Amino acid sequence: MRILIVDDSRIMRNIVKNALLQSTRFAHATCLDASDGAEALRLIKASRIDLLLLDWNMPMMNGLELVKHLRAIEEYARLPIIMVTSEAAKYSVIEAVKAGVNDYIIKPVSERSLLEKINRLGLQGARA
Repeated sequence: MRILIVDDSRIMRNIVKNALLQSTRFAHATCLDASDGAEALRLIKASRIDLLLLDWNMPMMNGLELVKHLRAIEEYARLPIIMVTSEAAKYSVIEAVKAGVNDYIIKPVSERSLLEKINRLGLQGARA
C-alpha cells in the first residue's frame, strides 16, 4: 500500500507517518510525503497512490484545491482522501465533503482516530 501524507509541517507529516508505521496493519506500507498540494499532485501523477492524507492550509495549492482538482480527473475520482486539518468549523467540514473527501480528522491527530478513519474506508493494509 502506498500512502501520501501532505502537510506543510514536516513534524505533522512525521507524526502521521509514525502512527501508521507503528500499527501492525500498515507496518509495511510505503509512506510518501509532500509539503504542498502542487508537490502532492506531481507525486500522485508519477506513482500509484492508494490513500491520500491531506492538510487543508498549505502554500502553492491548498488541500481543498487539490481535492477539487483530483476529483475532476477520472483516474483519481475514487482515490481515498482523508482531510487531516485544524479547520474545525462545521462549514469547513461540509465544504471538504462536498469537494470529495472521504473523511475528515481534526488536528491534533491521535493514532487511534487515524486508524479508525482509514479502517472505515475498507482499505487493505498491504497489497499482494
